[in-house]
Amino acid sequence: MSDSYRTIGEALEHEPDKIKGSRHIANVFPVTNQEDIASNLESVRARMPDANHHAYAWRLGRGDNDFRYSDDGEPNGSAGRPILKHIDGQDLTDTLIVVSRYFGGTKLGTGGLVRAYGGAAQEVLHLANIVEVIPHATFHIQHAYEDSGALAAVLNTFNLQPTKSNYGTQVDVEISVPQSQAKEFERAVRDATAARARIQVEASDRA
Repeated sequence: MSDSYRTIGEALEHEPDKIKGSRHIANVFPVTNQEDIASNLESVRARMPDANHHAYAWRLGRGDNDFRYSDDGEPNGSAGRPILKHIDGQDLTDTLIVVSRYFGGTKLGTGGLVRAYGGAAQEVLHLANIVEVIPHATFHIQHAYEDSGALAAVLNTFNLQPTKSNYGTQVDVEISVPQSQAKEFERAVRDATAARARIQVEASDRA
């Protein structure tokens, strides 16, 4: 599994040119859980309650199976799947795209719908800010002053710097560590301080 992943930096709405009078308005959102997905879907439906369809697709996480798509009443496979195809084509995750259609009076046929919904998704992704994320873990380390040199040596080895430092009866430091190095870093800190350092770790999706 890669140490990084690609997702959307911020929400964006885009409306391509009409196709035979029909409007297809695409909204893309960064999402991290089912609650995000539900609230963003509801926001689109609330803003465009008179749209005929709100087809969508989303993918979460870095596994293969956490995705879903909906044609929302359009012919099977003509709307949601083409949207998902473009999410996957950009190698994106934690991403939701909703394409809202206002029927223009002329039927597009299944092939035309695939091109319309897929094209709207493709265009909004072309305009979106796509970011690469390296998952990090936040380490909270409490250690005695005499272990300062040992910890500094570990930080130097991993090319890291504390993000916060507090000096009292002991030293408290906060360090952001790439998730791929977290276990190795924790082991190195324990070895360097003979397990005297107190370590707490918090997972974080983004640096």
